[in-house]
Order: sequence, then structure tokens, then C-alpha cells
Amino acid sequence: MKYFRKGMAFAAGLAAATALTTPALSDDKVTLVVNTVQIFGTIDPAKINDYTEYMAAVNLYDGLTTVNGAGQIVPQLAESWEVSEDNTKYTFKLKQGATFQDGSPVEAKDVVFSMQRLLSINEGPSYLFADLIDPQNVKAIDSGTVEITLNRVYSPFLSNTPLILVVNSDLVAEQNDGEWGETYLADKSAGAGPYNLENWTRGAQMMMSRYEGYHAGWPNEKPIDELRFVVTRDEATIKALAAKGELGMSSQYQGVETYDAIAKMDDYKIISADTATGFYLKLNNQLPPTDDVHIRRAIAYAMDYETIREVIFPGGQLSGPLAPVFADAYLDSLPAPEYNLEKAKEEVAKSKYAGQEPIKITHGYVAKTAFEEEIGLLFKSALESIGFEVELQPEPWNRITELATSIETSPNATQVFYGPTYPSPDSVFYVQYHSNAKGTWASMEWVLSDEIDALIDESRSTTDTAKQNEIYKAIQQKLYDMQSDVFLLTQNKRFAANKCLQGYEWVPMQSWDTDFSRYWWNCDQ
Repeated sequence: MKYFRKGMAFAAGLAAATALTTPALSDDKVTLVVNTVQIFGTIDPAKINDYTEYMAAVNLYDGLTTVNGAGQIVPQLAESWEVSEDNTKYTFKLKQGATFQDGSPVEAKDVVFSMQRLLSINEGPSYLFADLIDPQNVKAIDSGTVEITLNRVYSPFLSNTPLILVVNSDLVAEQNDGEWGETYLADKSAGAGPYNLENWTRGAQMMMSRYEGYHAGWPNEKPIDELRFVVTRDEATIKALAAKGELGMSSQYQGVETYDAIAKMDDYKIISADTATGFYLKLNNQLPPTDDVHIRRAIAYAMDYETIREVIFPGGQLSGPLAPVFADAYLDSLPAPEYNLEKAKEEVAKSKYAGQEPIKITHGYVAKTAFEEEIGLLFKSALESIGFEVELQPEPWNRITELATSIETSPNATQVFYGPTYPSPDSVFYVQYHSNAKGTWASMEWVLSDEIDALIDESRSTTDTAKQNEIYKAIQQKLYDMQSDVFLLTQNKRFAANKCLQGYEWVPMQSWDTDFSRYWWNCDQ
């Protein structure tokens, strides 16, 4: 286990980014080096909104509930719950003996504080609850019981409760940092999760250590004692880390060549899983020329799906907005996407922009991401062959999230991965396509359709599962007909990992599969 000892040098490409040295460890401790390709923008559980921020949150904080590999909501800080007959009142009994990382007990007042804090700050996951729960309707019945009353029936509510991440209210109060402790919680943790934040160099790395008093316990013989997240997009650096035996687990967004190279190393394996994550070209439905459905269809016909799915970034077929993992809600009658430049030309000819060639279009993707750059060049080549003029716009991720805030700055087409932030088809539809969710990186389509909004609202108020699934299928058909996006593929999530790392299981909720309390170290398996 050479990369777990003091003084092991990191690859030269990380020298400047990882000024902190690896801590001294005894032989029975395990430190896991985990690569991310994206910075941690925040660790505040009321503000998280992308995969790295969710990755931090799931290890630092626990929610009322969590999600297992089957997508089921299971107890976490709440050991049980009851739902009223009218489906608007939820009563949670808290687990006895659960403590925050300072040793103080988790109580109902902390849940109330955390929920009211989320609603007041109105960022991150708050959009799920903002119009649904009034702050005064979150109540501590006693120290171990919380009652949450909804303003209306909302059938996916339990699937959202893993995102009610509970903050230590007494610890925050001690900081004299305003009512909600936003400055303190921006770079400190105050949770009951399995790991505690040790240090964080923004843009470079983050260190966490195992909380031995974690309420869920540590049943495996060799749990992961320390986590070292290293931020880099450089593929050569990741391969160098693996070659030295220092890489514990890679990002899910490496290039094919990197996975292939690491897979050939004696001490490494590739973990893979089919997922509910879609890879989309989000088409701006409001910005010319992609405000014309025929232009959107032309772009869809101009994509070489086989090359993208089989060569550039291997994945599964995605025919519409929802991945087939959600089997009961999935509309299996949608045709497979088709690469056909002649049909693309026919669609351009039907559009209001016909005769205005070259038709100018912008295409955004994450800068310094090799496979997205390849797809961008493929996009440019195909579209310029049928009368478009394509401006490629590679941007850092934080810039893309800024551009997503308005119609005018969102590119005509943007490459985006989107996976459910909670285990329900509602996460796919509401977060990406409802008008209430506009202005985020997940909703760069700017669909803004009253008809789509009404269908999503109806699905959320329906407790009959069969009826709800029929509504989900109707939503898929509508979005397919309007060509809201180009549906590139479903992600086959892959990580390069040391062979001794055990316990990975895909979970249908963004980054919940990187809850490292579920992992352990065993070189014999």
C-alpha cells in the first residue's frame, strides 16, 4: 500500500496544486486519493448543486434518509416515519444515539434549523421545497420527533428527504455568524456524516477524516480512514498517479485512453455501472436559431451517435429525456436517434432560417475535457457541412453555470451530463424542464412550456403510481416531439480504482455512490 505512507511524492503536474503533504499514517490506516475534474465550489449543504459539491456533502453530512443501490429510500438520521392519510403531513422519529462530529446529539431542533435554513437561503436544493413547505410548518414535537407539513400533496417528497442534510444548530450559533452561519459553513463542516473536514485548498484538494463515532458504525475491517480529493483535469497526471500506485479512485470523467491505460496496470481495475445519467446537448429553445424546432431536429440528425457512444465516450442509447433505468416510467416506443445528414438538410429547409446560410450557432462544453472537445469538433464538422457556421465555446465549469442564468448567454447547444439529484423521474423532468427551474446549468434548454409545466405539476400531485408513470411517458413524448435536446447517450459510469478498494455500488442519486462510508479496503477480494 505504498501510496498510503508519509512522504510519497505526487506527480509533477500536481506539485503546485497539492502543497499539503500526505499525513503520517500507521500501517493499519487507509488514506484514499480520489480524483475529481471539477472544483468544489461549496460544501454548504444549503448551497450544493453539482456532482463534486454533492460528493462532499454526502460524506460530511447525513440526511433524514438515504438511498440504497435499488433506489429505495431507507432510514438514516430518521429511523422511521409516518404519513398522514391526506399525504401532506410527515412525522419523522429520529435515531437514538446519533451524534454530530463534535459528539453532541442530533435532535429535532437541528432538523428544524436545517430545513428553515435551506428555505431561507433559497439556493442549492431549496427549489425542491420552496413552494412546498412554509418554515413554520417544520416543527420539533419533542427532541426526537420532527413534523413536516406540506402545502399540498407532493408524491416524490420522501425521495427528496436525503437532501434534508442536518446541520449542528448549536455549533453554528456559537460562531456568531448571523442567523444561518453562512460564512462559517462555507468552509467548515457541522454535520453528523461519516467524515469530518480536515482542510481544504480551494481549486486544488480537500482532506477528510473518518468520524469514529459515526452513528451507522464501521462494520468492515478496514474502512477508509482518510479521503484526499485532488482536483485535476490533466489525463497524464491521473495516469502518472496510477503508475506510482498513488491513485485510489479516478473521476468518472476520464478519457477512454486513460481508462484503457490504467486498466493494464497490475494493481488497478475499472469499476463500471449503467446509470440514470443522461449526456445531452442542451439546445436553447428560446435563442435563435435553435428557437426553431426544425433547426433543433437538424442538429439531432447531424450527430454521429455511434462514433460518440462507441469510440469517444462509451455509453448506452438514450432515445429521450429519461434513461431506461426508470423502467416503469420509461417510454420505450421512442425511436433510436438517427445520424442522417440528408434528413438534417431537409429540416434546415423547413425552418424559418432556410436561405440564410451560413446559419450561425454556438456550442459550449467544459474546457480541457478531451472527450467533450472531440464531440465539439465532430459537431462543428457535421453542421458546417450542411450550412451552419459553428463557434465553439470551451469554458470552465463555473463559467458555464454563469452563462446558464439567462437565455441570451446560454449557448445554442451545450454538452451537459445530468443525473437525478434524487431517486425519482421527477428529478429528471422538474429540474431540467419545468419553468420554475429555469436559469440553472441543468435547464439550459429554456423549454418554458405551459403544457410541459402542467404535466410535471400533475405528476407531482398524483399518488397513483400507474397514473403517474403514464404522465411521465406523456412528458417524454412531448419533449421528444419538440426536440428539446439532442439525446446523446446514457452514461456508463466508470472509475479507475485500486484493486483493493471494495464496496462500490451505483445509486440512482447524484454522487450518493461516492459515500465512502460504504467502501472498505481488502486486497484479498
